[in-house]
Amino acid sequence: MNNWTEEEVQKVVAEIGKKATADPAFRKLCLENAAEAVKKVSGKELPKGMKLKFVENEGAHMTFVLPDPAVSGELGLEDLDRVAGGKAPNGTGYSFGY
Repeated sequence: MNNWTEEEVQKVVAEIGKKATADPAFRKLCLENAAEAVKKVSGKELPKGMKLKFVENEGAHMTFVLPDPAVSGELGLEDLDRVAGGKAPNGTGYSFGY
């Protein structure tokens, strides 16, 4: 985060958690404008292009970051399926003569 040290990040995260627990208006700010909440606690802006989102603790949540899109020359999903499944390009499968 903008050349922040790990110690600074941990300190800001702890402070945001503490403040969001005790201050309903700040909690609302976290949920509506996370970047502004971080700036209010730390005095620093988030790096350009960084997105941050706070969510309520309403049961299990999981975030999965998708990998970057494939670039030209990499195998596509159909190609990967054929390789993993051992299928010929026509979909009939390979015959090994066993």
